[in-house]
Amino acid sequence: MISHPAYVVAVFGGAVAGAEAAERLSRQGIYTVVFEQNTLPYGKIEDGLPKWHIKLRDKEEEKINAKLDHEKVFFVPKTRLGRDLDFEEVVSTMGFSAVLLATGAWKDRPLPVEGVDEFVGKGLYYQNPFFHWFNHFHEPDYSGEQYEIPDGTVVIGGGLASIDVVKAVMVLTVGRALEQHGHKVDLFTLEKEGPAKVLADRGLSLEKLGLKGCSLYYRRTAINMPITPIPEGADARRIEKAQQVRQRMISNLQEKYLFRFHECHSPVDKIVADGRLAGLVFQKTEVIDGRATPIPDAFVEVRTPLVISSIGSIPEPIPGVPSRGAVYDVEDEKTGRLRGYEHVFALGNAVTGRGNIKESRDHSKMVSAYVVDDFFAWKEEYLQQLTRLSEENLAERLQHIAAELNRERMLSAEQATSLLEKIRDRQKQVGYSGDFRQWIAEHLPVRQETMGQDGG
Repeated sequence: MISHPAYVVAVFGGAVAGAEAAERLSRQGIYTVVFEQNTLPYGKIEDGLPKWHIKLRDKEEEKINAKLDHEKVFFVPKTRLGRDLDFEEVVSTMGFSAVLLATGAWKDRPLPVEGVDEFVGKGLYYQNPFFHWFNHFHEPDYSGEQYEIPDGTVVIGGGLASIDVVKAVMVLTVGRALEQHGHKVDLFTLEKEGPAKVLADRGLSLEKLGLKGCSLYYRRTAINMPITPIPEGADARRIEKAQQVRQRMISNLQEKYLFRFHECHSPVDKIVADGRLAGLVFQKTEVIDGRATPIPDAFVEVRTPLVISSIGSIPEPIPGVPSRGAVYDVEDEKTGRLRGYEHVFALGNAVTGRGNIKESRDHSKMVSAYVVDDFFAWKEEYLQQLTRLSEENLAERLQHIAAELNRERMLSAEQATSLLEKIRDRQKQVGYSGDFRQWIAEHLPVRQETMGQDGG
């Protein structure tokens, strides 16, 4: 039972951005309900960051745990906005003081080839479901879609995620071929040392294993790849230096992981055979003022058993949530306020359109600070005052702070109590006891690094 007026905020998404907002709100004494579509709140830390990033994964997940394990945070797993809860109902009738959308970017940006999505699962995979499988296929109870990764796979993309896809493909295909030749090398060794060294140490090569390796196709040049940052306002000398670093990185990665890199190739058409995607037609480009400009009549046919598209992620559309292009439509990126909704805010990758952990966290800090400091006009000392007041002088004291406080969005003690009772009912429906750490311990998946070299 809540004994004083309070703000109760809904946060959809419990990963980097959502956990950051929950910490800021709960630390200020604001009741925060974190709805998470998955069983665990880790988002792409769990399902998108390749599983060889063991230390980074564990560090980031523990950060999320620490932020959500708070008495004023109510964690609600297995609850997806647009599926289990209706957006308009959440923002209009449930009674939350504010609603924060930290739903991330789970949808792959479509490969810009007409009709190609008809062949998903038939010669075409997208990055997000691919990495979900890659990170979990070793689990004894894994029941999701199984992926076959053949030699000669083509990857489309140019960012760090596409490099991770290439590495995963090479680790899988080389590891499989090595095992067929009597050499068992675990995935983590192959990623750390690289296929080139692993093969050389055994007197082998791709050719001796009968492999071609995979290929990465990018629409611009290596120096344009956003794999290292170029600071805003950088002068020509600094830009040139950063571009040289990018060129060396690509060369070093090719040498270590034995993939081929084809720059200035943009996919424009599909090649179909026997009901499957059998390749792509690329148009060659030239980079003019940083943009990939098609070269007329310069086309190349590339046949391949599999294409993996890794050209970026965007938020999944939610019925009722306005979008602008590939991201949610916000009035101002600094406030995150959703256009047309006075008390709804979007934060993290759903607004930035990028999958960078730091950028997502920083944007969440900025938006949640705006919600607390400007939208609610809330100060920590107000909570201390409210909790110390008796029922007799509560109304009188509230009048003194009402000039600064956003009273319109504050719930009465009865309203806040009733809303949180409904949240507890939802927790029970999904089997959540209320003990966050216990829930995590019971549902954390088996890690491949703890299973031995063979992953089983």
